[in-house]
Amino acid sequence: MARILLADDDAMVRDLFERVLSGSGHDVRIAQDGQEALGLAGSAVPFDVLVTDVNMPGIDGIQLAKILVARQPDLRILLMSGFPEQLQRGKAELAGHVETLTKPCSIADIRTKINALTA
Repeated sequence: MARILLADDDAMVRDLFERVLSGSGHDVRIAQDGQEALGLAGSAVPFDVLVTDVNMPGIDGIQLAKILVARQPDLRILLMSGFPEQLQRGKAELAGHVETLTKPCSIADIRTKINALTA
């Protein structure tokens, strides 16, 4: 079981991912934007995985991941976006720390990516 921080500004996406990840036995905390995610990441117990949308208001997912990886270098990242160029930018800026998932995606896609990150 992994401790997962999920940040996405789309309530439907948050709900789907939370159900899938919790249903797979993971401890999931949700945030509706990067700023809220930073607050949750300040807790005493570190997260194992950050699952974040790239395109969010304020602090985007790539900025969020950079901040959190600087604090916790072993944090694993799953970036999500419907725009492949954003995912490529994330891979370039977070080399070695990131997996990507193109939205829309299936439940199987979510599970496969999370299993790869938590194995």
